[in-house]
Amino acid sequence: MTEQPVSSVLAFPSATPADMAQIMYAKLCHYTDAWDVAEDLANGIDAIVVVDTRSLEHYRAGHIPGAISLPHREMTPERLAELDASRVYVTYCDGIGCNGSTKGAWKLASAGLKVKELLGGLDFWRRDGHLVQAGELQGTLLKTPLNYCGC
Repeated sequence: MTEQPVSSVLAFPSATPADMAQIMYAKLCHYTDAWDVAEDLANGIDAIVVVDTRSLEHYRAGHIPGAISLPHREMTPERLAELDASRVYVTYCDGIGCNGSTKGAWKLASAGLKVKELLGGLDFWRRDGHLVQAGELQGTLLKTPLNYCGC
């Protein structure tokens, strides 16, 4: 008789469907992806503000069109008090090896603002083939045709 291999996936039981739905919903409330941000920017959704949490030097080198430069190191209570509390702020940095977007999201949320973090940051944005704006001008994606997202 042949012994069945032990499953690494099933070594821990899967969550119930209700628990999994709740966890995935919570995850979607905390994070967004490059496609969803690009789609909202192209459609002129003004309920979101995309925030580049890197230094101004990195912002100038290339940023998401429409993003504002607000380095996490410069997020003082006075500066954050100037922001519109009715909008949702989407923070990003270079990518998964950088935690500037997490620090920025924490500071914004701690100031009472609504925040989501962009998965993969500028790295995933570029991998998806979205445009990047150089210089200090914010730029725009308004009415820009987007590459098809395979998700």
